Amino acid sequence: MHIPSPSVNGFHLGPVFVHYYGLMYVIGITLAILITQRRWQRMGGDPGLVGDVALWAVPAGIIGGRIYFDITTPKYIPHHWYGIFAVWDGGLGIWGGIALGAAAGIWRVRRHHADAGLFADAVAPALLVAQAVGRIGNYFNKELFGGPTSLPWGLYIPPSYRPPGYLSTQTFQPTFLYELIFDLALAAALVWLGHHRGVKAPGLFALYVTGYSAFRIFEEALRVDPSEHFLGLRLNMYVAIAGTIAGGVWFWYSQRYGKGVPATDGAVARSAAARGAGAGAEADGAGAGEAEQPAGTAGEPAGDTAAGDTAASDTAASDTAAGDAAAGDAAAGDAAEPAAKAGPGGEPPAEVGADAGGDHSAEAPPSA
Repeated sequence: MHIPSPSVNGFHLGPVFVHYYGLMYVIGITLAILITQRRWQRMGGDPGLVGDVALWAVPAGIIGGRIYFDITTPKYIPHHWYGIFAVWDGGLGIWGGIALGAAAGIWRVRRHHADAGLFADAVAPALLVAQAVGRIGNYFNKELFGGPTSLPWGLYIPPSYRPPGYLSTQTFQPTFLYELIFDLALAAALVWLGHHRGVKAPGLFALYVTGYSAFRIFEEALRVDPSEHFLGLRLNMYVAIAGTIAGGVWFWYSQRYGKGVPATDGAVARSAAARGAGAGAEADGAGAGEAEQPAGTAGEPAGDTAAGDTAASDTAASDTAAGDAAAGDAAAGDAAEPAAKAGPGGEPPAEVGADAGGDHSAEAPPSA
């Protein structure tokens, strides 16, 4: 008993030959878009944003995936001029596809002033569904299998597809099937955690990176297909280990120190309110700081301003006192004026003051 290999890897549609591998990717991408639209809309986001992101992220993901495949599995590149571009012959590397696709997606989300963390959590389960469907394409291409096995679910591989050193072996570990099952299980787990555990964004995407990378450590240990090796291990093994550690640290940090909101119904509105409240608090703090700044010339030290205020007060007080004195003199002059008028006999008036009748001969004459 074993799993048989398909006898064909595509079909003709008129003059066009449709590869099952490419068809599975189209179906997977379509499902991912539909699932993400539903999740993003339930969070309160604009479902039209998903289409805009897909328009950029999907081509970027295909390009990144093919670049990664060409670097890590050069032995599988077809031997003709367009071989490095032939995604239907050899496949795509998921690490490169996710990296470049995520970069393009983040750019588009931020251009629309949306929450990139929440959007990443919306798309995480959808990516796993797309990857699971894509593994069916690996089955039709007779690739992504592990070492020899006698288990009942062993995959029969035709001799022309067996790697060197395994020509006498008929059945191999169906690692494509293992990953398909794991991808769907992890997608369901992420949806459940998002609804029942209040994981702060982008925690679900961080768990996607952690979980998928951890599974790839197991998968890479089983695979025997050609790949670049470094220090005795497949290059993908190092990437998987790094992804597991980085994803785990990212999840821990986002839950302990992150300010994201859980990716549940209405999360977009809550995220916007939280950002608005944060911006308002910063504005209030800045306003309070300006209100506490002492009045004066811009850049003038507080001590100088205070001294200036004191001097101004003293000057005002002096001016007030001078004004009072002048008013007193004016009143005294008015009172003395009747006394200074000529007497009844026409004699000159007497001087008024303490030195009346005194000797003024020593006084200097007024200047001309």
